[in-house]
Amino acid sequence: MNTPQHRALDPRHRATLRWVVAITAVTLVFDGYDLVVYGAVVPVLLRDPSQIGALTPTQAGALGSYALIGVMVGALIAGAVGDHIGRRRVMLAGIAWFSIAMGLSAFATDMTVFGVLRFLTGTGVGALVATAGALIAEFAPPHRRNVYNAIVYSGVPAGGVLAALLAMLASDGDGWRLLFLFGAAPLVLLLPVTVLRLPESPKWLLARGNVVRARQVAERTGVPLPEAAPRETREKTKVGFAALATRRYAPATLLLGLMSCSGLLLTYALNTWLPEIMRQSGFGKSYALFFLLTLNGGAIVGGLIASRSADRIGPRRVIATTFVLAAVSLCLLPLGLSLGVLLALVAVAGVGTIGTQVLIYGFVSTYYDTAARAAGVAWCAGFGRLGGIGGPLVGGALMSAGLSPHHAFYVFAGVAVFGTLVTCLVPRRAAEPASAEAVSVPGPLPGGGASVLAHE
Repeated sequence: MNTPQHRALDPRHRATLRWVVAITAVTLVFDGYDLVVYGAVVPVLLRDPSQIGALTPTQAGALGSYALIGVMVGALIAGAVGDHIGRRRVMLAGIAWFSIAMGLSAFATDMTVFGVLRFLTGTGVGALVATAGALIAEFAPPHRRNVYNAIVYSGVPAGGVLAALLAMLASDGDGWRLLFLFGAAPLVLLLPVTVLRLPESPKWLLARGNVVRARQVAERTGVPLPEAAPRETREKTKVGFAALATRRYAPATLLLGLMSCSGLLLTYALNTWLPEIMRQSGFGKSYALFFLLTLNGGAIVGGLIASRSADRIGPRRVIATTFVLAAVSLCLLPLGLSLGVLLALVAVAGVGTIGTQVLIYGFVSTYYDTAARAAGVAWCAGFGRLGGIGGPLVGGALMSAGLSPHHAFYVFAGVAVFGTLVTCLVPRRAAEPASAEAVSVPGPLPGGGASVLAHE
């Protein structure tokens, strides 16, 4: 097959795509790190009131949710401005904001300050999560978008693995502060690379009517550029959140939000409470954290495998299947099985929860066209965070109620069943406007290749 979708990439496009994938993936590694590092230190904070004050399980769940409220706010802000000011600016601001807030969290000495900093950290994370999918959808070749999205969003469980490993090495007491301080590393390691190597999306430039600059960036990066829509069509096109409310997108937007809500409730609930549940089930600290590592490791491997199927048969059926896997594995976890079987089930649960959310982000980022893409992913990340906020709270409430911690697994299995049903109801993607068909940029523009990527 020699269609435009399946031709070999222009070498310039391949190099640009590698930089975009590397930058966004490393960015989301720290999103995952932030998510899991809090769950890893919750047992220390619960047992040592000298750190940030005496905590009950309910208060610990609330603190876990503050970051998720921040993620929701940050994602919605990014969605509101990302389709207007561009992907690159949002990424740069999000990296700096997240890193500073994460670093400051290491020095918190009371619950209030720590909670405020968790919220501020979350706003930076939300901006990054909402923008990464839009970037990949606009730089990746159409027939490989689910795979590239899975690579990038697998940074989230990879960050979880990193957090679990470092938490095993950290000492009790003040050791958790070093874990949070490490979260500020993107400010000095990632931000300079992003300034130098991340270009603005030429498709976004074109959608905003900046045809000359879009063609210049497309020529330099080798990214295929869509045909420019006629001016009268562009003027009628709604941009950002306004586009999500149109007849074309509104029903799917609600259902995609509920899908994300289900996936993120499972993701944040398990990452926050799995170590404590396993400790109350008789496992020591190292074993409890190893379950967390297995959960996120399973999500990485399973998410990448499932994404290849999503490119072949479509993401909807694959996501419904992984939700079912989550429900089955979570129902089996409380049955007192051997350690090896428990680890295998936790790995499958990772595929069905965190891995499912990786697939959902890929599905959403390719569902919308350029004018609505950042808003669509932001809605998925922002509205979905309502589920993420509920996850730690539900777990904390169940623990505080004096019920067996295993009851939480049954509640979470019910959420996975709900996610399956919602996924099956998402309508097929509306057809792209004719102007969105990708074509190669016809010839270099005079002087078009002289600019530096950092100036886009």
